[in-house]
Amino acid sequence: MGEGGEVVPTTLLRDKHISYILSLQDDSPEMLFADHRRLSGVYWAVSALELLGARDRLDKETILGYVMSCYREQEGGFGGHVDQDAHILYTLSALQVLVVYDALDRVDIDAVSRFVSSLQQPNGAFIGSPTSPEVDTRFSYCALLSATLLNTRSMLDLPAASAFLASCTNFDGGYGCIPAAESHAGQIFCVLAALSLLGTPVPPAAASLGEWLASRQLPCGGLNGRPDKKEDVCYSWWVVASLSMLGRVRWIDGAALERFVLGCQDPDDGGIADRVGDLPDVFHTFFGLAALDLLGVPGLGGISGGVDPVFALPRNVVGRLAAAQKLGWGADGAPPPPLRGGGHAEPSPALQQ
Repeated sequence: MGEGGEVVPTTLLRDKHISYILSLQDDSPEMLFADHRRLSGVYWAVSALELLGARDRLDKETILGYVMSCYREQEGGFGGHVDQDAHILYTLSALQVLVVYDALDRVDIDAVSRFVSSLQQPNGAFIGSPTSPEVDTRFSYCALLSATLLNTRSMLDLPAASAFLASCTNFDGGYGCIPAAESHAGQIFCVLAALSLLGTPVPPAAASLGEWLASRQLPCGGLNGRPDKKEDVCYSWWVVASLSMLGRVRWIDGAALERFVLGCQDPDDGGIADRVGDLPDVFHTFFGLAALDLLGVPGLGGISGGVDPVFALPRNVVGRLAAAQKLGWGADGAPPPPLRGGGHAEPSPALQQ
């Protein structure tokens, strides 16, 4: 039961989640509130339905039409909504949706690639947009993954990108948004995934980093993003995906985390909230489902093969792109072997010890 005595779900409410996500197409208050990042909301919704085996419930052309309406031709990137400035966060979301639908041919790959490469700074870091000087390891991950999906990583200075990420290492083995910034689970995911895309060997501080990530689990079973903070469903993804890349998912109590995430489901209308008793949203719904998939919870993945912890995309999509030689990643540009284990977490080949 929840802290207020309410009965919380203990099983996956698959059909309710599908209904909840489909209801967001009708300009719901949630989606209107998130206009500044609605394109990312489309990525979360499409990916969640893919995990639930219900992506065909969405109209493909409607989704792709909206994605392309966010393209800023003069800049070469995508904005968070129609008529908003291009940003690397939303450019990646757009590309992820396009690759799920096998529709990369709808974009000007050269133009988008130029936009991505223009964001790299002399020290190897990336800014989010041409109009903002902010540097963040999130942007490094988004840029590297975008260039990987476009198969244009040769336009980036990969050694400099790797060096910048290494400079963000902290004494506890974690990573922050910039050098000397506090370690944070979200930034750790971004750095580990970026290093995996670069084919970088497992970090020397992997053991201490694994301990730091495992210590994010609280008595309720949920995870926080840094010390002395509350649990939040979204960190289930950032932490479990990071531990998956390090091959250390077993270092947390997976059963307790599963109970926590399932307890954050809305038993009436579907969707997953940040914590028990709060209102659901599509962001926490996708990342909650993705974390459950990495934990091997039945009822997720299906023909998609589950979610890839590096790409945050269905594994069958990643495999399809690799097989079609549309992708090149790793130190020598060659694709790594497919991740194993169906819906269960396995370490990324680039970060295996």
